[in-house]
Amino acid sequence: MLDTSASGSTATSDAVVLGMWQALARHDWDALKTHLAADCLYVDMPMPAAAARGPENIVKRLRLLFDRLAEYRHHGGQLVSNGPDVMYEHSETWVFPTGEQGTLRFATVHRVVEGKITLWKDYWDFSSMLAFAPPNYFENFAADDMSWVFDATELV
Repeated sequence: MLDTSASGSTATSDAVVLGMWQALARHDWDALKTHLAADCLYVDMPMPAAAARGPENIVKRLRLLFDRLAEYRHHGGQLVSNGPDVMYEHSETWVFPTGEQGTLRFATVHRVVEGKITLWKDYWDFSSMLAFAPPNYFENFAADDMSWVFDATELV
């Protein structure tokens, strides 16, 4: 049985984080949401003004990126934890419908409280994605649903 105490155990925190990443790799958005606290904050650290808060908004933000890909592959890596705090070094391969592809390397910080992720911060090099993404990848974002945007600049 998983420990769901306020501080959580290392095994529990690890399982929650890995479970969330497994759901993301499958694009199982409903399963992914079950790992997130109601007020979970998700921040791409290169862009804290474009963060998302809460499972529904986090999925909207993720889908804005991933629904535009022809293929997505998650590559697991080193996971380090000390109870509620989990750091995960991993990578993702993005393949675009026009054939461009590349691998992004991440260091992700999670905080797990009572069996749910309350904080998710991705550290990565935005310029590395710009180097392989199609030139028009970001052009249509303004026309999409941006109701998920939460400015976390002052919180991180």
